[in-house]
Amino acid sequence: MNIITLEETASTNTALRAMPDAPHATVVAARRQTAGRGQRGNTWESEPEKNLTFSILVRPSGIPPVRQMAISRAVSLAIVRWLDRYLPEGEEASIKWPNDIYVGDRKICGILIEHVLTSGRIDRTVIGAGINVNQALFRSDAPNPVSLTQLTGRTYPLDAMLEEVTRDIVDLVEAEDRAAGTLTERDYMERLWRREGFHPYRDAAGCFDAAIDSVAPDGTLTLRRLDGTVSAYAFKEVAAIIEDGK
Repeated sequence: MNIITLEETASTNTALRAMPDAPHATVVAARRQTAGRGQRGNTWESEPEKNLTFSILVRPSGIPPVRQMAISRAVSLAIVRWLDRYLPEGEEASIKWPNDIYVGDRKICGILIEHVLTSGRIDRTVIGAGINVNQALFRSDAPNPVSLTQLTGRTYPLDAMLEEVTRDIVDLVEAEDRAAGTLTERDYMERLWRREGFHPYRDAAGCFDAAIDSVAPDGTLTLRRLDGTVSAYAFKEVAAIIEDGK
């Protein structure tokens, strides 16, 4: 694994995408990321030299495009398992479908995964992540951020943590690749945020209460409503409602 640390870049995903010939397991990290990208076109707030902002290039050979969600599962699982080492007793990291990482109802990590497909296969994947570590105050209008230091009162060594978490991610992605995208399905479901009970959601038709029924290999989320009807959603077609209504 090769880690390239930049003092500043607009986006580590963009920087790594500009290296199409980089070998498998190349990591680009930034001490200052000025325009980090999140899902749904959002920006990612990260105070300079306080958090982990990085991207990893992987070249899976055994995961077909129809199972590309397996990479997202492996990445998010690797991060929640890594966070387990640092969270205080009684706190649990979980995965908000498809791959945000929460502690309770607060977001500690955002993930952006971008695939490049060639001739019907995944040629390479860029995995971008921002993990809130030592930031004590968030100034953006993001509704629910949290950091490790807010949860524990401790300050953490970022360089050592970067090596740990990127190795954990690469190891689990490689294991998932060897299993052709079938390794982490059960473990992913067990770590899903709001995996038990009925909770509020919003789709194009309005608000409703539902329980998570399943997540398909392509990432489609199926929700079961109070009346027993089920609805399937692709990414961006449904949103969970958190306490402030966002």
